[in-house]
Amino acid sequence: MTTPATLYAPSPKASLPHRALDRIFFGVMSLVILAIVFFGFARTYFLAGTVHAPLPNLLIHIHGAVFTLWIVLFLVQTALIATHNVRIHRRLGIGGFTLACCMIVLGVLAAVDAMRRGSGPLGLDAKSFFIIPMSDMLLFAIFIAASFRARRRPEAHKRLILIATIALTDAAVGRWPIALFQHHPPTQDIVPLLLLLMIAAFDLTTLRRLSRSTLWAGALLMAVHLTRVPIGLSHAWHTFADFMLRTV
Repeated sequence: MTTPATLYAPSPKASLPHRALDRIFFGVMSLVILAIVFFGFARTYFLAGTVHAPLPNLLIHIHGAVFTLWIVLFLVQTALIATHNVRIHRRLGIGGFTLACCMIVLGVLAAVDAMRRGSGPLGLDAKSFFIIPMSDMLLFAIFIAASFRARRRPEAHKRLILIATIALTDAAVGRWPIALFQHHPPTQDIVPLLLLLMIAAFDLTTLRRLSRSTLWAGALLMAVHLTRVPIGLSHAWHTFADFMLRTV
């Protein structure tokens, strides 16, 4: 009989060294993402007092708190699997899925709010820049939905959760005080690409192949990143942005 624990247990075919590598890799990746987010938002949010940080309005404060909670939850969930606390991991997972749904709504609202305030980083006007957070929310929603469907298949589930979280790092990377990234915004895509390459290298090391989830999710993330700015500059996108300003 299949029990809740066995649903998330490593495959019996997996060797003990590979199981150990699995725990180490996903633990390290959760810490890397935490570092990426902290470095990006340290000056304007975390070290600015968090709840007392000079953010534009209450919506952005709530947005920041909820998205930070996701990063913390991601770290906790990874630690629970690494320490074999599968039952707690599963219970928190339901809350995590609910949190993810709230994040998608908040992400869209915050994106519209930024557009309404005329926020246009990366050398883009506000309506063109609107495609950046909106595409991030679309990717996040797709990967979270796919990870929920794959919750009984650990190999796919954990990779999709990881890639969904990588899709959220744009805002942090865009705030890194690195001259290359600030003067040449397209180079910021180096960060998610490197993270995806790390997953691919891990797949080849442990599975001797690329996981199907790594392939399609990684390809989709990079395809969206490489095409969204030209789409954001189009008349059709500006028409959509005007529609969102009128209705949200």
